[in-house]
Amino acid sequence: MEASWRQVAGGRGRARGRATAAPSGNGIHLRGAGGGREKGSVGAVPFGASPGGVATSAASGSRHSPAGSQALQTPAASELMSQKKFEEIKKANQAAARKLVEEHFSSSSEEEGDEDFEGKQGKIVANTFITYTTQTDGDTRELERTKQYVNEAFQAGAMTCLICIASVKRNQAVWSCSGCFCIFHMPCIQKWAKDSEFLVSSVTDDDFGKRDYPWPCPKCRFEYKRSETPSRYYCYCGKVEDPPLDPWLVPHSCGQVCEREFKPSCGHKCLLLCHPGPCPPCPKMVTTTCYCKKAKPIPRRCSAKEWSCQLPCGRKLLCGQHKCENPCHAGSCQPCPRVSRQKCVCGKKVAERSCASPLWHCDQVCGKTLPCGNHTCEQVCHVGACGECPRSGRRFCPCQKSRFSLPCTEDVPTCGDSCDKVLECGIHRCSQRCHRGPCETCRQEVEKHCRCGKHTKRMPCHKPYLCETKCVKMRDCQKHQCRRKCCPGNCPPCDQNCGRTLGCRNHKCPSVCHRGSCYPCPETVDVKCNCGNTKVTVPCGRERTTRPPKCREQCSRPPTCHHTSQEKHRCHFGSCPPCHQPCQKVLEKCGHLCPAPCHDQALIKQTGRHQPTGPWEQPSEPAFIQTALPCPPCQVPIPMECLGKHEVSPLPCHAVGPYSCKRVCGRILDCQNHTCMKECHKVTKIDGCTGKNKAGPECLRCEEGCSKSRPLGCLHPCILPCHPGECPPCVQMLRIKCHCKITSLYVECSYVW
Repeated sequence: MEASWRQVAGGRGRARGRATAAPSGNGIHLRGAGGGREKGSVGAVPFGASPGGVATSAASGSRHSPAGSQALQTPAASELMSQKKFEEIKKANQAAARKLVEEHFSSSSEEEGDEDFEGKQGKIVANTFITYTTQTDGDTRELERTKQYVNEAFQAGAMTCLICIASVKRNQAVWSCSGCFCIFHMPCIQKWAKDSEFLVSSVTDDDFGKRDYPWPCPKCRFEYKRSETPSRYYCYCGKVEDPPLDPWLVPHSCGQVCEREFKPSCGHKCLLLCHPGPCPPCPKMVTTTCYCKKAKPIPRRCSAKEWSCQLPCGRKLLCGQHKCENPCHAGSCQPCPRVSRQKCVCGKKVAERSCASPLWHCDQVCGKTLPCGNHTCEQVCHVGACGECPRSGRRFCPCQKSRFSLPCTEDVPTCGDSCDKVLECGIHRCSQRCHRGPCETCRQEVEKHCRCGKHTKRMPCHKPYLCETKCVKMRDCQKHQCRRKCCPGNCPPCDQNCGRTLGCRNHKCPSVCHRGSCYPCPETVDVKCNCGNTKVTVPCGRERTTRPPKCREQCSRPPTCHHTSQEKHRCHFGSCPPCHQPCQKVLEKCGHLCPAPCHDQALIKQTGRHQPTGPWEQPSEPAFIQTALPCPPCQVPIPMECLGKHEVSPLPCHAVGPYSCKRVCGRILDCQNHTCMKECHKVTKIDGCTGKNKAGPECLRCEEGCSKSRPLGCLHPCILPCHPGECPPCVQMLRIKCHCKITSLYVECSYVW
């Protein structure tokens, strides 16, 4: 046995096994779980002692120190260290519990409870909006949009970031668009804004970052300034930064009154608690009159303060002759609907036209004689005077160099000078004499540069010069080359389709080829239940991870068993649950109905499968097959009498037949002295006798001797076997001596007694 100090004192070796805590004495001690300790390592070290320090053994109570430098650790110090360790473990457990609660409320795609919980949740939301409107006698139809956003905030998996096509968890920072109120992850929208600004500025501006380019919302394309790029996480109403997670509030809500101004602005503020989506219509009451101002002012809800009294408007129409006959309405009155015969502006034609458009033009030329008296007006139906003759006064020759004063009946002659007008080429002038009509095309040969500036060629001035060189510059998409012949450098935008697969993995980008990320898929998909009556609309791409909605309709599938209708259960995916209705098939043997649960599709474990050849081979999982089982034996009770007619007992229908009740037969045998001791058995009738106590031929035969009492004084047994009636007289010979004892006589026993 080793010395006590070697059993207690700590050596310099370190235990490789994991230590476990075990109570011992006043403190908690660590026991090494593995070997590998050096010689002199401890078997039980008090908690908190250093590996090379001295420990006090609870068994020996002695103090030993190999180095002689460590002091004795008292029980009070050990208890203090244990208490400290307990507090540390307690704090760790509390932190783990908080983390578990946070994870439980982190994802909107988790299980939200059973249908009863969902029903209560829907009633709570509905009651919230009913209370909101009943205070002002309004209807709930205009609240549907706000109600939809609040419902999606509670629904499992309904809130989806369209940029990453992932669920928006309750503990994640989000940003809501002020145009469409769509919710995005904060990192996603920040990256989107940064990429959008970079793409626009890199294409349109060489000095990136100096101009304030807008960035659009991924869904509604509402534009925001660079200064409006979200950098902090706020609640929906914008009052609280980093709103805390509260399972009793709408996710990402601060729980305070919204107080955002209504749109369109009416001077009032929203009364709901901080909520997603647009604010509902203003519920305040105001006193307003109708559109035509004829009715008395009445109190109405601010959101519906404009109303019609349904009386005739009565305002004078633009025709100046009639009044508006429409019911009281908003805005300007409609054009006069009446029809009248009106002349055109020249007065040549009369037609029936709408009273709202009294001025109209016919298609005839005016034809009035001009003041010159030689020509007529060539204008089509017009208002006012025809004007002077266009050929009167001083007129220029065709080259515009000479001016002549001639009567309107004569044409202006040519001046004989050179035309000298600039030709279509824009470089040379016309060398012909003054002439009427257009100038001829320029036919001078010049050395022309092509449009891209890479080639030159001498050719007629009026012909354009385009080389065959194709442009190799990249278009604005930075994916395709220009490939236009003789491109001057201003390459047109790429006209090819983008065609990249969107984040939904279902559609391709329909936009023209572009740089950067494609916009999210604008399509929505209906995730339906099995019967299709219940559906939930989700962004395209989320249908793979969205659970189908719970349908409250009854399953309409035909039964798979022999029953005409299946048990009522709600719509579901997969196979229907097993039928539990009574079988009710007519049993062939007895004609009773089978009362057992339906067994047309019972799961039976498949037998005869491959057996493992050894312990190294993994056993395969048991396989079950669906098959129809035969009806179980009929259990209807049928009263039956036992073989010996001792009792009448109810037996299952399938077991009906002669049976033994296991009692002793008990019938009186022929000897009339004993009963049959055989187990209950069948007894046949004897000469029509049906007595229940009469022994039959199947009963035992009495083989005992006569046991009846003998006459007084007779000591001899009856010589007959067990028999009915009286025993015969005893014929046993007795020797009787006379009184003197000399003579003896032999006399039957029956005569003596």
